[in-house]
Formats: sequence, C-alpha cells, structure tokens
Amino acid sequence: MSSSLYRLGLLMASLRWKIVAVWVILLVALGGLAVGLGGTFSSEIEIPGTEGQRGIDSLANRFPEMGGTSGQVVLVTQDGSTIDDHQSEIDDLMEEIDDVEGVATAPSPFDDLSPGTRTDDDTAIIGQFQMDGQQGSYPEESVDELVDLVESASTPEMEANIGGQVLQDAEVPFGAGEVAGIIIALIILAIVFRSFVPAFIPIVTAIVGVGVSMLAVVALSAGVEIASVTTALGAMLGLAVGIDYALFILSRHRDQLGRGEDVQESIGRALATSGSAVIFAGLTVIVALVGLFVTAIPFLTIMGVAAAATVALSVVVALTMLPALMGIMGEHLRPRKIRRLMAENDGVLPPVEDTHRRRRPFGTGWIRLVTKVPALTILVVVIGVGALAIPIKDLELALPDLGTEQPGTPARDTYDLIAEEFGPGYNGPLLVTADIINTTDPLGVVDDLEAEIADLDEVKEIQIATPNQGADLAVIAVVPEGGPTAQSTKDLVHELRDSGPGWEDEYSISDVTVTGSTAVGIDVTDKLSSALLPFAIFVVGLSLILLAMVFRSVWVPIKASVGYLLSVAAAFGVTSMVFEYGWFNAPLSVSVNGPVVAFMPIMVMGVLFGLAMDYEVFLVSRMREEFTHTGDARGSIEKGFTASAPVVIAAALIMVAVFAGFVTSGWFMLQPIAVGLAVGVLVDAFVVRMTLVPAVLALLGKHAWWLPAWLDRLLPRVDVEGEGLHAVLEHRHWTQEHGVHALRLQDVVAPLVGARGEIGPLTGAVTPGTLLVVRSSDDPARASFLALAAGRLAPSSGVLAVHDRLAPDDLGAIQGRAHWIPTGSDVAARLRDVPGRGLDTAVIFIERLEDLVHGATALDDTLVERLDALLEKGATVVVGSRTTSVSEAEHHLQGTLRDPRRLLALAVQRSTASVSEGALA
Repeated sequence: MSSSLYRLGLLMASLRWKIVAVWVILLVALGGLAVGLGGTFSSEIEIPGTEGQRGIDSLANRFPEMGGTSGQVVLVTQDGSTIDDHQSEIDDLMEEIDDVEGVATAPSPFDDLSPGTRTDDDTAIIGQFQMDGQQGSYPEESVDELVDLVESASTPEMEANIGGQVLQDAEVPFGAGEVAGIIIALIILAIVFRSFVPAFIPIVTAIVGVGVSMLAVVALSAGVEIASVTTALGAMLGLAVGIDYALFILSRHRDQLGRGEDVQESIGRALATSGSAVIFAGLTVIVALVGLFVTAIPFLTIMGVAAAATVALSVVVALTMLPALMGIMGEHLRPRKIRRLMAENDGVLPPVEDTHRRRRPFGTGWIRLVTKVPALTILVVVIGVGALAIPIKDLELALPDLGTEQPGTPARDTYDLIAEEFGPGYNGPLLVTADIINTTDPLGVVDDLEAEIADLDEVKEIQIATPNQGADLAVIAVVPEGGPTAQSTKDLVHELRDSGPGWEDEYSISDVTVTGSTAVGIDVTDKLSSALLPFAIFVVGLSLILLAMVFRSVWVPIKASVGYLLSVAAAFGVTSMVFEYGWFNAPLSVSVNGPVVAFMPIMVMGVLFGLAMDYEVFLVSRMREEFTHTGDARGSIEKGFTASAPVVIAAALIMVAVFAGFVTSGWFMLQPIAVGLAVGVLVDAFVVRMTLVPAVLALLGKHAWWLPAWLDRLLPRVDVEGEGLHAVLEHRHWTQEHGVHALRLQDVVAPLVGARGEIGPLTGAVTPGTLLVVRSSDDPARASFLALAAGRLAPSSGVLAVHDRLAPDDLGAIQGRAHWIPTGSDVAARLRDVPGRGLDTAVIFIERLEDLVHGATALDDTLVERLDALLEKGATVVVGSRTTSVSEAEHHLQGTLRDPRRLLALAVQRSTASVSEGALA
C-alpha cells in the first residue's frame, strides 16, 4: 500500500491545480443538486416493527384524524376571568386554524364531542388540532402561519400559546460555538507548525470534505428519509477527523522539508508513511460506524452510513486534495530558517554543527514518570477513570421531546406552561387502540376499556375514548401522571401492554396496542438499549483483530480494548454528571436536565472506537518500530512516545475543540453526543494512550510483543507505518544504478504451488524486450516461478520487482500488467488480443513453450513476427519449458527470432536444505 500511496502523492502534486479544481467543481455541482432537489430532513425517529410504530401506522390508515402530527393551543386568562368568558374568541381562533393549508381538523375546545382539557379553576384550556399526515406531508409555511395566528390572538385579557409536535423543527442549528471550535483548531495548528500558512491547509481540506458529504446527504434526503441529526453528526465528525488526518500527513511533510528534502519527494514520502496510517485509522472509524447495522435500527444505520461516508471522504480529501495543496504551496511550507539556509547553500541544507547541548525531546519527563513504577500508574488510572464512571448508574435514556427545546421558543414555553397548569402528563398522552370489528357493541366496549384504563395507577385522565367512523377501531387517549420521559410513564406503558391480552379475551377484541409519540419513544429507547451489548461485543472484537494484525501481538490488542472501554466509561459518566446532575450546565449551554438522547451511547461507542484506535496506532506503532530495530523494550517506549506524542496531543486537542464547539449549539439532540465524544477523546488520548498504555507496556516488557506462531501465520500483515516505502526507494536507487528492468529478483524465496516446499533464493534481472524461457521438469517449481512473476503468488522473502511494482504490496498492479496464456491456448490469437498500449510495461506469460512453437510452425507462420514486434516495443515474454536443458522447441524459437540475443533461459528447481537453488543462465 505504501508504494501505491507514494506514487499517488507524486501524481497529486504534479496535477495540483487540476485536482483542486476537480474538488471545487464537485462541491459546486453537489450544491446545485442539493438546492435543485429541495430535500428535507425528518425530526421523526421510528423503528418499524415495534408496537408503538404499528399503532401509529394503523391510526394513519383507519383513523386518519388522529394519525397526523398534532398541535396544541393553550389559552390562559390573565385578568381573573374564566375561559368561558372568551369562548367566542377561542372559537374564531380554532376556525382560522382549521382553514390553514395542511390542517386536517381543529375542533373547538368547547365542543361536546371533543372537549378541551381545562384547569380546575377554569382559567386555562387546551385546544387540539391535527395536521394532515406526518411532517413533510404538509407545507412548511403552514407552521409559520399557525404560529402567527396564535400569537396574534393574545390579548391583555387572554394569553394564547402554540405547542405540540407540529413545532418540532428538523433544522440543525449551527452557531458561534462551531466557529469557535474551528478557530481554536486553527490556533493549535499554528502552534504546532509555528506558522499560520500551513495551519490553514487542514482547515480548508476538512471543510471541503464536510461540504461535499453534507451536500450529498442533503441531495439524498429528497428521496430517502434521513434524520435531521445526521447532518450535524456528520459535520462534527468530518471536521474533527478531517483536520486530524491532514495534520498527520502535513506534519510529516513539514518534518521532511525541515531536513532539506525535495518538495515533490517529500509529498510522496509523507503520503506513503502517514497516509498509510490515515487509511487504517479512517477504516476503523468507517467499520465501526457501518457496524451500527448490527442494531437492526434503520434510522441509526442510515446515520452510521452517512457519518462513515463523511469519514471516507475526509480520507480521500487527505490523500488527494491535501498533497495537491502541498504541491501548490511548495517551498512556502518549508520552515523559514531551513529555507534561508538552503538558499545560502545552493539549495542544499548544510550539516548542522552540534555546538549546543541537545534538548530532551518533548514528553521525555512524562514518559519516564509514568513508566517508573508502572503498576502504580495503572492503579491510579483505573481508580481515577473508575471514579468518573460512577455516575453511569444514574444515566437515563429517552428520545428528546419539546421539553428539550431552548427556553424562550414557543415549543418550550408551551411545554412548560402545560406542565405547570395541567400536569406533566398532558405533554405526552398515550393512545390505546383496539380492533373492535368482532364486537356487537362497539360503544359499550369502548366505555368498558375506558373504565379499565382509568382505574390503573399513574393514569391521571382519559381525554378521549371513541371508535372511529367505521366502528372497527377504538382509540383511547390516556394522560399519565408523569411526563413523557418519566419512569412512571414507562411503567404505565408496560402495564397497559401486559393487560392487553386479558382485555382481548374478556371483551372479544383483538390487537390492543399502546402507541402515540411517547410510546414510540419508549420503544425506540428500549430497542437502542438492548442493542448496546451486541454492538460493544462487535467493536471490541473488531479492535482485537485489527490491532493484532497491526502490532503482531496478543497483549497490545487486549490492553487497547480495555483502555477503550475505560474511555467509554468515563465519557458516559461525565455525560451523566452534566445532564442528570446538572453540573457545568451554564458554561455548556445545557438548558434541561434529565434523560439523554437514546442513541448517544451507541454513537459515542462507535465514533470513539475509531478515534481510540487512531491514537493507539500512531503512538504504539512507533514504539513497535523502535523495538523491532533495537530489541530494547523500555527504550522503545520512550523513543516511540517522544516521536509521536506532540502530533497526537495536537490531534486530540483539535478533536476536543471541535466537539466542544458543537456542545454550545444548545441542540439537545446533539449535545450529549458532543459531550461524550469530547470527554472520551480527552480521556483516551491523555489518560489511556499517553499514561496507561506506556505503563502497561513497561510492565510487560518484551512479552508485550509476543504472538503465537500459528496466529502470526493466520493473520494478514498490515503496513500502517509505510514500511513498504523503504523497498520502493531502494528499488528506485537500484534502477538508477542498473537501469530499467522488467523483472528483478534478489534473494527471492516463494512457496511451491500445489506442493510442499519452496523455490529460491532467486537472484537476477531481466531487461524489457526479453524472451525468458523458464526451464524445469519439476511442474510445481516451474508453475511457482511463473505465478510469482505474474503477481499470482506472493514471495516469502526477498525483493521481487516487475518494472516499478514490488511484491507483495503491488500484486494487484503486477497482475494488471500480466497477460496469461494458459496451456492448450491458441497462442497466435491470444497474442493478437494483447493491447498495443502500455507494451513497455507489459509481461506476457505463455505457460507452455510447445504451444508457442506449435502455433508458429503449424497454425500461423506470422506468429514469430508478431512476437518480434512485441519484443521490439518493450514487452517482456516469459515462457515455461518442461525440460531442464535446451529443447528442440527452444532451438527452433531461437533460430527464428529476428534477434536471438533477446532470448534468455532460467533453470529453476525446488530448494533443498543444503543448497540455494535458482540461478539465471
């Protein structure tokens, strides 16, 4: 992978203006598409298949008057008069509401059939109105008209207020907090780079990535129902990871420029090294977010996929637009002091004289402190994080209602007024429905059900009890004692559902359901809570596998997963402190305390998993690299930490700044997630990765890097530190010294195909335009060499290069340039099919020499001419021969070639324990 990224970096830098133009055009095109399609987001959160949702769907079909979005008008007298004194004004207001487009019904609260709820002193009344369908099915302008009508109805004698679901807004609030987060990120970047010029680049690339992804989501919302929180979550996550990924690559580029490297070369190397880690880091976040499908909750899956797409775009931007911008900036990104020194020395950085005592690397004191007594450090961290996690016991989950809106908004003010004047239960009535088609006395059954429900504890009032017009569905509106998110209301829902089967038997009815927005919210919360454990198992299991692949260790993945769980516990604990206990409400702009949004835990777990793995990879991979080179377990911890800590600290602080900026938006749907992520990143980066991880590694010593041999063979190898780049650069230097070769082998050993054993070590090189005959009477040995050169077999060790592509990193590219002609094929026809373009890098494999010679002598006398033409254009041909010496077919071929010197032969055989086989002849 690193070799491909190296070439990608050079390509993006060379096409810099074109690449930037492509991204700008894409941004503008998606913007036009989003505006043109006019997509809208949904504020409804539902889970198909739950009882509450089935009830809502049934009402929409069989009792549409009660199936649409509801609204409330709360009227309160101000002069001591009764509400009856204002009946004519209220009736006129409800008639005006009924005339608004999109309103299905708006009966007078004084109507005998559907009377409004009054206070005991008759100074306040609630009028209900119903919209035609759910949000999005009626004009948005209708809501503004309704608000204006109600507000204009207020007089000094009577105050009118509008509330209910109709005021739920799908618009995502963005404000000064998000801008402040970006500004803080810019300041941190300027400190890291000691210049504002490079600091702007990660901000620009992050904004482009988020802009493209969010505009795409807006366009998709025209045809797919997408929750409104999706865009805010994607923007928050995209900004954070986009800035961080660019930081990792740009900081490597700046370090290399500071050592005097060429700009173009540095861009390629930065992408090959840090780019590899960015891809792995991005993939962990993407997999965790896409993994939300295990919850089997559609809206959550869509949120996860949208957020994952944003992260994927951030990675793509970091690998394409970022190197293009680095190429445009050129020498301006080189530190000013280094630039001046190189200008004074003909573009070469002179050796720096070490006349001063070298300062200790950043973080040396801290890493020595935490690893001095590692067991004590581990104990302190566990106790400290454990203390932060204690409030988890009080963390309650629910879906946000109008009581979580900002104070001062009509929705929140009306919600609070209803709770104060009538009781909290009036903000979240329950609807009990029953199929009564089999009964002969529908009205009597409805009365009996009303009486049964009214006798239950926690029921304050029955608002409505009526059959529909077809007398086949009964609906009973139940006002609970508690509010929509109160535990007593949840208990009442479960009690009603438990009583349903008994009522079905007693009254000869069927399909008793408890529904309404409150019941649906409870169902969604229960489903999300039950999905937490499967998702936790998924992400922890995934982290164990991924980290075992990267670090070739058993203990490092276990330690990383335990650390991740500690970070999650701290995030949940602090979230509970803020939203349940009310701590730090004022500075965080939190306007309500109580249950947090139900999908907060699972979203925080998914996102934090990817970010925690990022920090683990960036820190521990450098430690592993040092240990691999030196074998010094303790010293590798210090060197790896001091090399990686500054960038990781900056990345973590940027993440925290961006997440904290979204906390101050005041949007309760997003606030708990932002708090959880900010705290989780802070704890994970500074407490877990920079404190606990070094202590655990110091305690384990060399055992930290132990991996059973069988597991080592089973796990694929992942290059996240650009180790393959060394091979690419070495091959470049070799090519500069020896010239371009189509095939290069140096101490190559490979397993046999279809047999036990191996071939090699093989050493030699073949120039382009050569016909190479591979001789061997050992079919597996000959087949193995052909497969090896064609990219169909990975070498066990050594250097194998086909033109500028190296195995095993570039096996796909090698296969793409190989043209395979199997045994028994019409060689002449297959050679005619070889494209004329790219012949100078093409390698043609003919599995059996006899097929080539037979085709030339018996089928097509122009075949050798065609072969000569291919060789003349730079194509390389590799042919298998089943003999160990020069065969008659090979003699014939050599005699008919225009230039017999193009023919070379290689004898191969399987390796033995005593002799290294395989030499070019």
